[in-house]
Amino acid sequence: MAAEHHIPPAITCPRLCISAARGGGGKTLVSLGLARALTHKGFAVKAFKKGPDYIDAAWLAKASRQPASNLDLFFLPSEPLCQFAVQSLQKLSKQGLPLFALLEGNRGLYDGQNSRGAYSTAELARLLNFPILLVVDVTKTTRTAAALIRGLTSFEDGLSFAGCVLNRVGTARQEALLRTCIEEEAGLPVLGAIPRLANNPLPERHMGLASSGEELAQDCEERLETLADLIQQSLDLNKLLACCQPARASSERQTLTATIHLEQSQAQQSPSAASNVRIAYVRDQAFWFYYPENLEALTQYGAELVPLRLLGDPSPASQWQEIHGLYLGGGFPEDYAKELAASPALRWISELSQRGLPIYAECGGFMLLARSLIVKGQSYKMCGVFPVDVEFCARPQGLGYVQACVTQDNPFFSQGETLRGHEFHYSRCLEGQPLAPMLSLTLGQGMGKVQGVAYDGLCVKRTWGSYTHIFAQTHPSWAKNFTLAARHFSQNA
Repeated sequence: MAAEHHIPPAITCPRLCISAARGGGGKTLVSLGLARALTHKGFAVKAFKKGPDYIDAAWLAKASRQPASNLDLFFLPSEPLCQFAVQSLQKLSKQGLPLFALLEGNRGLYDGQNSRGAYSTAELARLLNFPILLVVDVTKTTRTAAALIRGLTSFEDGLSFAGCVLNRVGTARQEALLRTCIEEEAGLPVLGAIPRLANNPLPERHMGLASSGEELAQDCEERLETLADLIQQSLDLNKLLACCQPARASSERQTLTATIHLEQSQAQQSPSAASNVRIAYVRDQAFWFYYPENLEALTQYGAELVPLRLLGDPSPASQWQEIHGLYLGGGFPEDYAKELAASPALRWISELSQRGLPIYAECGGFMLLARSLIVKGQSYKMCGVFPVDVEFCARPQGLGYVQACVTQDNPFFSQGETLRGHEFHYSRCLEGQPLAPMLSLTLGQGMGKVQGVAYDGLCVKRTWGSYTHIFAQTHPSWAKNFTLAARHFSQNA
């Protein structure tokens, strides 16, 4: 008799997608302030960030005091993405608090990978049946804002709009004019108005919001409380909450209000017995770009996760010698190049790699495994696992989605497998000793080109390094293979 599918209850909690006409319009300010304000009102806020984005998602987690998740249709097609969103909300529902699902979009509402807006915020909001709150930058404008909003709300079918928030309002007169124009001529309720602020309440850097690794920013809590106060003063939260129920009944599409069957195979992937396999990951000021789902996937296959540090109070040598695998995520090694070069752990990592320890490194982690890291003309010695040098540049060297074919045998992926991931790096890989590239890219920049074809990924023994970041939900075999390689090392070291 076939096993029955587990059917979760329909989730009908209030939900909201926050979007805008462009990047930099105020989405993040409203998302963070609203997430914190709603926690003060007693909600368990599940925050989602559209697109591959570690930094905004980390800030959303801080603001909501709950784990945040990324949603991207490039990584997961519609049904698995809906399943993942439902599962994420179910985990939070166990707290017994009223749920609120908050999705922060990226860029403009209809901006996507191509001219048709593939993988846009609009496409995601339509699939999940999230009402949209438009954040409208009204700097030096009045009636034109109504024309813009009318265009945004009518451009594509199948979307519902909760209302709009005016951002960077200059005067009370401008606000009054805007409210009249928008509500009468665009037919959209104005749910709040945020004044033009003298100072940016959110610190920024070249990748968006500033951060300092574990603490994001030393005054993170103070900034989030300031944003919550701003939102409570500027928005009508009761009116907003009334607009946050899904506007239509569930249709043939899978939505968050629909009943979604979960795949039994997902529950059967994890080994039933504890394995005593320890996979470490570096989390400190320099390295902290990890999807929580990637770490969770490793534990589902039986790994015990061991957080280690290179900076600050570095982890002792004894802890490094007790691990069976190492995951090096991304981050900002260029900001700490001098301190990293002085860390004794670099020698330990190099020795562990030589011994065949499975090591998986993404972007910043790959930079750490290079021969040297060059920042502002100064060269700093790194681990030297890969015979290449990397140089930090003033402009992005790779930014966006990656699609690649695995071209060589390695411990983590099958040869011929297609990977979907993303990259955002300001460093470039300088030519070094030739190594067979692991990935041939049909989309993305990677480490460079060989005979006109972009490539990424290097592998020495059981050590992998690439600029490409992956999402474990897209490639479940990664966590399984990583854990198996770690178990093999533990048994044969």
